Amino acid sequence: MILRFAYNTNGLAHHRPADALRLLADLGYAGVALTPDVGALDPLGEWRGEAERLRALAGDLGLALTLESGARYLLDPRRKHAPSLLDPDPAQRRLRRSLLETLLEMAAVLGCPGLSIWAGQAPGGIVGDPPASGGDPALQEALWARLTGEILALLESAGRRGVALWFEPEPGMFIERPAGFLALRQRLGSAGPSLGLTLDVGHCLCTGDLPVSAIVAEHAPWLRHVHLADIRGRVHQHLPFGQGDLDLPEALTALVAANFRGLCAVELSRDSHRGPEAAAEALAALRRAMP
Repeated sequence: MILRFAYNTNGLAHHRPADALRLLADLGYAGVALTPDVGALDPLGEWRGEAERLRALAGDLGLALTLESGARYLLDPRRKHAPSLLDPDPAQRRLRRSLLETLLEMAAVLGCPGLSIWAGQAPGGIVGDPPASGGDPALQEALWARLTGEILALLESAGRRGVALWFEPEPGMFIERPAGFLALRQRLGSAGPSLGLTLDVGHCLCTGDLPVSAIVAEHAPWLRHVHLADIRGRVHQHLPFGQGDLDLPEALTALVAANFRGLCAVELSRDSHRGPEAAAEALAALRRAMP
């Protein structure tokens, strides 16, 4: 089995999306993980025409597309990734949900199978992953209630549009480990099976969920999308392969063994200043590491 490698456009922030698609196709990638952002498929602007053109271009180039929701300052120019689905103000939560509903519509127009989302940072850094991190149990339950309520609404919106919703555990957020994803699915009740997993193998190094091969095997039934980057010293900073502690051959072998059929998207958001070189180097490293 051959894995399908993609590259996230948050690592090509200085490229027009159409130019990024052509570049990545020329390099030999099978897909592109699009991160809509200010000036590039801006979901708060007039995006539909551009999305339709990108879908046609991706088809011509033979590229598969997925959609990401990780733009940093799209809603608030002063606060990264804010507001989130955990905001105590319902009006602020509606802003995030409205953005994600727009992205679900964009995914449908682009022909993407799914949209990746995350929880957001909780007040005081509270973590919801089991076992509970201490603190006020009532506050933690309130945060869970906010998150599950918002995701239930998003799952309904996704279903209407024929797009899947995928959840990514993110270090430093309310749900940062795969165990938290499983707890979320359980709390969603009958809607839980509709939520897929986006797994960033580098995040496993940050949170100590090791070995990566075991995490992939354990969560294979729910795995829909994969992010790839290296991590050094458990610091949440995405690095090119070979600059950190990730055993890349182990991770890829595990994905092959799990018969993973989604996209494996390289995510190097700090390397846009050398995007073409970083993308070429990453694909070469991935090919060398394949079992």
